[in-house]
Amino acid sequence: MAVLKVIEVLANSNESWEDATKNAVKQAAKSIKNIRSVYINEQNAVVDGDDIVEYRVNVKITFEVK
Repeated sequence: MAVLKVIEVLANSNESWEDATKNAVKQAAKSIKNIRSVYINEQNAVVDGDDIVEYRVNVKITFEVK
């Protein structure tokens, strides 16, 4: 039986929500090992005029505790 833990991470990108999600996982992986999954909890964007200038995600990252 594995013990799993979930943390919540906020991340952003100027490119896309997918890129923001990748940034969240890359940043978390610097201090957390055995990441199993990422769940996108919330997405939003910053708009300037008629352009999206920043994509933001709130994700839940699941990892195994050994």
